[in-house]
Amino acid sequence: MNNKKEMLVAAIEHGTVIDHIPAAKTYQVASLLGLFDLKTPVTIGNNYPSLKVGSKGIIKVSDKFFTDDEISRLSVVAPKVILNIIRNYEVVEKKTVETPDEIKGIVKCNNPMCITNNEPMTTHFHVSGNILTCHYCEKEQDINKVELV
Repeated sequence: MNNKKEMLVAAIEHGTVIDHIPAAKTYQVASLLGLFDLKTPVTIGNNYPSLKVGSKGIIKVSDKFFTDDEISRLSVVAPKVILNIIRNYEVVEKKTVETPDEIKGIVKCNNPMCITNNEPMTTHFHVSGNILTCHYCEKEQDINKVELV
């Protein structure tokens, strides 16, 4: 190990490293992505010091590359995390997770009268900053206080 100070958890050969997760969201991110059900190695580290977010979590997932849908789900609970795509122990791609302009099927509408809570249909929200607006009933909610589907 060349730099013992930086190497906090073991390197992975192929997979994804999710970095700069706000520490309070680390286990929610792991749950949201279904990581507890995977059969491949998953390393979850939490409360590491971070200049960006104060205290951060990091998750390393061997042999897993996330779909755009999974990344959209992630953006709701932990926007601005960094995904590092690893191949042959090297970072081949880095991307910052951004919240899309629309979110479908991820968040529950908090209006009990909304059609999405009374009919079997997919939720659909328009995103403006931290505010989600339901496409159907136009009820607004704070993205930091949403309930996931």
